[in-house]
Amino acid sequence: MATPIHPKTADQAPVAHATQDSTAIIQVIERAALNPEVDIDKMERLLQMQERVLDRQALMAYSAAMAAMQTELPSIAERGKTNNGHYATLEDIVDTVRPIMKKHGFAVSFRIQTQERGIQVTGVLMHQDGHREETSMLLPADTSGSKNAVQAFGSSTSYGKRYVLCALLNITTRGQDDNGHAAAPVKLVTPFQAGQIRQLIVACPQATQEWFVGKYGEPEQVPRSDFDRLRASLQKRALTNRQRH
Repeated sequence: MATPIHPKTADQAPVAHATQDSTAIIQVIERAALNPEVDIDKMERLLQMQERVLDRQALMAYSAAMAAMQTELPSIAERGKTNNGHYATLEDIVDTVRPIMKKHGFAVSFRIQTQERGIQVTGVLMHQDGHREETSMLLPADTSGSKNAVQAFGSSTSYGKRYVLCALLNITTRGQDDNGHAAAPVKLVTPFQAGQIRQLIVACPQATQEWFVGKYGEPEQVPRSDFDRLRASLQKRALTNRQRH
């Protein structure tokens, strides 16, 4: 079962140099295909090379669009209410992010799978240039409040969609009424910590650098709560990259 949130055609133009590179490779392959003496193995390698180039271009476009979109995504008000507190409803999240996603060429869909251990909700974030990322969450059926089986399934599904969508887009939520006080800002890394991250990023593979830009933008924008985990991950990737070279 999949539930899409599709944007209309985005207003952004494709990255010019990426399109030119792709066209050049396609032309090389077409010329090789017209040559009766072409080596089939060489043709296969050319096709694989084209696929890698296209995948890389799609990832770069995804990362750039994600970085731009992150600056526009607001914190969502928690208007839903349960006995345990407040939460941002799926409807409020979707209504807020849909036009922003459309602007930057993104769409999201959900896959729902019933398993023995519960209900698995998978969110898939797709970009118009072809790259996609996904995350999953396994939930037990929500039987609180004397729900029947259908209601329990629907409640868990809605809960899962909220959380995987927030995870994919790095969305934060806030209390609806803060009595005139702004919600506490997220504490960011110190300048020294940002410098450490910057040095590690330079030593990492290009794919890791592009992922970082898509998630955080700049080292100074990394939440302090992410620092230790991120530094450990980057150190590992940087070490692996050095060993390969």
